[in-house]
Amino acid sequence: MQQIARSVALAFNNLPRPHRVMLGSLTVVTLAVAVWRPYVYHPSEVAPVVKSIELDSNQLRTLLPEASEPIDQSPPEPEEELPGDDIDRDVPDTPDLHEYTISSGDTLSSALNQYGIDLGDISALASSDKDLRNIQVGQTLSWTLTDDGELKSVTWEISRRETRTYERTDKGGFVMKQELQKGEWKNSVLTGDVQGSFAASARRAGLNSGEINSVIKAMQWQMDFRKLRAGDQFSVLMSREIFDGKSAQSQLLGVRVRASGKDYYAFRAEDGKFYDRSGSGLARGFMRFPTVKQYRVSSNFNPRRLNPVTGRIAPHKGVDFALPIGTPVLAVGDGEVVLAKNGGAAGNYVAIRHGRQYMTRYMHLKKVLVKPGQKVKRGDRIALSGNTGRSTGPHLHFEIWINNQAVNPLTAKLPRMEGLTGKDRADYMQQVKGWSPQLALN
Repeated sequence: MQQIARSVALAFNNLPRPHRVMLGSLTVVTLAVAVWRPYVYHPSEVAPVVKSIELDSNQLRTLLPEASEPIDQSPPEPEEELPGDDIDRDVPDTPDLHEYTISSGDTLSSALNQYGIDLGDISALASSDKDLRNIQVGQTLSWTLTDDGELKSVTWEISRRETRTYERTDKGGFVMKQELQKGEWKNSVLTGDVQGSFAASARRAGLNSGEINSVIKAMQWQMDFRKLRAGDQFSVLMSREIFDGKSAQSQLLGVRVRASGKDYYAFRAEDGKFYDRSGSGLARGFMRFPTVKQYRVSSNFNPRRLNPVTGRIAPHKGVDFALPIGTPVLAVGDGEVVLAKNGGAAGNYVAIRHGRQYMTRYMHLKKVLVKPGQKVKRGDRIALSGNTGRSTGPHLHFEIWINNQAVNPLTAKLPRMEGLTGKDRADYMQQVKGWSPQLALN
């Protein structure tokens, strides 16, 4: 024991003086705490004082993580607020059917969960077919939902020849049905002149509504189809499956539009995306956050959020950022302002359309700095944050919608300015070399 004590003393003496002082102080404090016993008064005849504090529903909500966004009234749905244009009326989307093309780095879980689909549903779906764990870039997933936001059915387009459909069972699982296409795929070129709307002109050229929608989405970052003039021309290369003499399904391969004497091109690559004639990406890049710096998230995206009072689903279709009133709010991407108004529960808010597939909304603003119809660039100031509408604290409510469905702004796959490289670009350029001459215009 003495030898141990001498070793400890020797080690202590070899420490630098500041360390010896600190270690000695800690030892004294530790001993003091160990031997100290505070006197506690225990009244034996005095009754304890008990006070009940009751909170009303509004006060109760201020204690919740969702405190910045009251959950008894949701902001208006885009379909109720956004003014439709010619393209919306002529080529309506299917609101109940959602579609996503697999990109690099995607898994089944990441692809579906960004749309708020429950991980339990995704797990049940994956259990019905282990091949779903090996989805490939360029393949397509489409799905429908129940009224409660649960997966109802999923279609996995593996290739143009093979499709698998998964239907939900009464027990919550999924049953798979495989379908092999038996038709013959043939390429065809359809050309036309613009007379009236593009949709009407394309129909006269032989395209159906789905094919017209594909053309518009492929070219959405290059041009505004609403501004085409009489006499502008277009040429479309479609691959169509012919079965029993009829076209069963189709896929857009390439398109060329001549507007005001200038030619615009888009060609499909193996990854399912469209690029120009040199293999450069057509999409305009998005910022992840609508502010100069990232602020604390006070309420997350949750399409199945429950109202703690009523027990009913009160979806939270965006993300709330807690930030000081007057913080500049930025457009996350190039687009056109379609709404700038006071929206009641949403307070002062702005909606921006980016191309034809994407929309962003910014709510509870103190001041709006843009007007409907105004074109904005990524990073432009569009508003100052505030606390207007049904809000219990200063914050910015931010939403991203893709194909008319709300997605998680923090995890959604957003458009990026990118291009093909290496072998992918070489294969693409070889393909374009054969397709481009087929899109001849007069």
